[in-house]
Amino acid sequence: MNDLSRPKEKFGTILGYAPGHVPAYSSDYETADDEELPTRQSYRSYCDGVYMGHKWQCVEFARRWLYTNYGYVFDDIAMAHDIFRLKTVRHITDNKLLPLQSFYNGSLRHPEPGCLLIWEEGGEFEMTGHVAIVTEVTEDYVRIAEQNVGHRKWPEGQDYARQLNAEVTEDGEFWIECSFGDASVMGWVVQTDDEEYAECVDEPSPALYNLLKQVGSKSVRKEKSWLNMANPDEAAYVKMMGGYRLSSRDEDERLFYLASETALAELRRATNELHGLYMHATNYVLKDDSLLRYFNIPEVLWPKILQSWSNRRNQMITGRFDFAMSEDGLKVFEYNCDSAACYMETGKVQGKWAKHYRSRVGANPGKRLHKMLRDAWRHSDVDSVLHIMQDHDLEETYHALFMQEAMEEAGIKSKIIHGVDGLSWGKDGSILDHDGEKISWVWKTWAWETALDQIREECGNDPEKLNKYKPGEKHDAAPRLVDVLLRGDIMVYEPLWTLIPSNKAISPIMWDMFPEYPYLLESAFRLTESLKDKGYVIKPIVGRGGANITLVDKDAGVVAETGGKFDDRDLIYQQMMRLPKLDDYYVQVSTFTASGRYAGACVRVDTTPVINMKSDNICLRIVEDEYFQELLDNENQALKD
Repeated sequence: MNDLSRPKEKFGTILGYAPGHVPAYSSDYETADDEELPTRQSYRSYCDGVYMGHKWQCVEFARRWLYTNYGYVFDDIAMAHDIFRLKTVRHITDNKLLPLQSFYNGSLRHPEPGCLLIWEEGGEFEMTGHVAIVTEVTEDYVRIAEQNVGHRKWPEGQDYARQLNAEVTEDGEFWIECSFGDASVMGWVVQTDDEEYAECVDEPSPALYNLLKQVGSKSVRKEKSWLNMANPDEAAYVKMMGGYRLSSRDEDERLFYLASETALAELRRATNELHGLYMHATNYVLKDDSLLRYFNIPEVLWPKILQSWSNRRNQMITGRFDFAMSEDGLKVFEYNCDSAACYMETGKVQGKWAKHYRSRVGANPGKRLHKMLRDAWRHSDVDSVLHIMQDHDLEETYHALFMQEAMEEAGIKSKIIHGVDGLSWGKDGSILDHDGEKISWVWKTWAWETALDQIREECGNDPEKLNKYKPGEKHDAAPRLVDVLLRGDIMVYEPLWTLIPSNKAISPIMWDMFPEYPYLLESAFRLTESLKDKGYVIKPIVGRGGANITLVDKDAGVVAETGGKFDDRDLIYQQMMRLPKLDDYYVQVSTFTASGRYAGACVRVDTTPVINMKSDNICLRIVEDEYFQELLDNENQALKD
C-alpha cells in the first residue's frame, strides 16, 4: 500500500483524511517554504490552543487524531517509541487521567481501531521510532493512518496510509509485519482499564541507579604512553594534564566508576526528554518579556536572541546535562548548551584510558560521541570556512582541536583563532582574520556571557548606555570578541539563543511549566516554605563553573559555599539534591547531546559537594545489570563482615 510510484508532495500538502476527517500532511522538510514558515514558532501545531507537536511529525498526527476523536492527548515524549512507556492520557475538558495499556507485538490482546501502533527505534525509524493510528484490524492485516512516512498522497477515497500484513497464531497471538525490512513493530497502546495481557514493566531496583567505585590493574605501567602525541588534540591534552593521565592526583590514576545498563538507559531517556522540555521552555520565555527580564540580559540584545531562535539555521551542535544520580533518583541540575566542556575526555580519553589500564569490563559510554558530533556538523548549514575562536587556554585548546577533528571529518574546513589579536575590518565592514579571510561562521569555546560582560563593562552597567549600545557595528578600534559574536552576518555556534536554556533562570520557569516532572528539581526565584522544608541551593542566575553556590540543609543550615565573581547577580533557589559520595569523592554524572540527542556520558568528581571547573573527569564504564548487582551485593556483604 506504500505506493512508491506516487510523487512526494510538498511540505504541508494534505495527503489524506483519517477517520474523524483528520488530515495527514506531508512532512517533506526539504520543500518547506521559509517565507510561509519563517520561525520555529511557525512549526508548532495547535488545536484549540492545545499543543499537538512539531509540524508534521508522526507524534503530532497521533496526538491530534486522539484529540479530535476522543478529546484526550498523551504527554510530551522525547521519541515516538517512548509512547510505549506511557501509563495515562489526559482528557482536555476535565483534566482527568485515563489509563493506557501497552501490548508487545505477538500479544494475545489484539490491536483495535483507534489504538496506537508503535515501532522500535532503528532502521527506517533510527533513533526516534514511529507511531501510527490503527484504523482497521483483520486477522490478515491492519490498516494505519500516519504522518512522516513517504510524503505521498493516499489513494482516492482511502482513509488510511498503509496496510500491514498480520497473522494470528494457533495460540491466538497477533503478529504484525513491518513493511520496512530494517524496522520492527514494538506493539500497540490501548486506552483501556483492562490490564489482561498488558505488559507489566517492573520498576528497576533503585540500587541499579547507584555508582560503584573500582580500581584498575596495578600491573600496568602508568607512565607508559597511551595517548597518541601525533594527534594534535591528544598532544594538547597531555600538555595540559602534565602527562598521560585522567586524574590530577597520582593516587587516583587507576580509579574508575561503574554504572548499570538500566542507569544508562535512564540517563539517555532523561537527556532526550529534557532537551525537548528545555526547548519548550526557551520558546515560552522568548514570547514573554516579563520572563525574559529574569535572565539579566541587556534588552538591546533581545531582538537578536529572538532572531537567533527564529532562524532555522541556528541549531545546537552539542550541550551537556549535569545530573545527580543515585538510588534516591535522577535529577538534573542544569543544561550547559552555551559552551560545554569535557567532551574530549568523554569521547576519546576515557576510552583510551580503559584500554591502557585493561579495564575492559563493561562498555564505553562515550564511544559514539565523536561520531555524533561529526554527524551534527554534517547536518549544519556551514558552507564556507568555519573559524574556531578560543582563548589562550590549554584546556580550550584540546577541546578546540577535538572538535576540529569532527568538523574535518564532516567535510568542513576550519581555522583556529587564539584570542582576537590580528582581526581587522574589511572595506565592506566585515571582519577579517589575520590572513585577510572574511569570518562568516564561528564555533566558540567562550561562553556568551563573556561577550555580555564585555558589553556591560563598556557601558559601565549604565541602563541608558546599554539600551543604546549597537553590538557588532564597525568602529575605529580593532574588532573585539563582542563585535565578532554579535554581527548579523556571522553565524555562531552555539547560537545566541542558547543563552536562555543555559541560564539558571530557566529552572524556576521549567518547574512552573512542568511541575513534579520526575527529572526536575523544585526551583523558584524566591525562597519558599516548601524549599525550606526540603533544603535548598542558592545559585546566581548568571554563573559558571560552580561559582558562588550555597548549599543549605533543612536541619544543619549552610553545609557548603563556593566563592567566585558572580556574588552580585540575582539568585534562584533550587531544591537540594546531594551528589552521592563514594569514599572521598562526590560524583556527578554528565551526559552530552549532539543535535539535541543523547550522545555520551561521563563522571566528574570532587572532594567538595559542588563540582567546579577544576574537578576531575574519571573513567565511566557501563556493565550489565546482573553483574552490577552482583558487585553491589558483594560490596554490601563486605561492609557487613
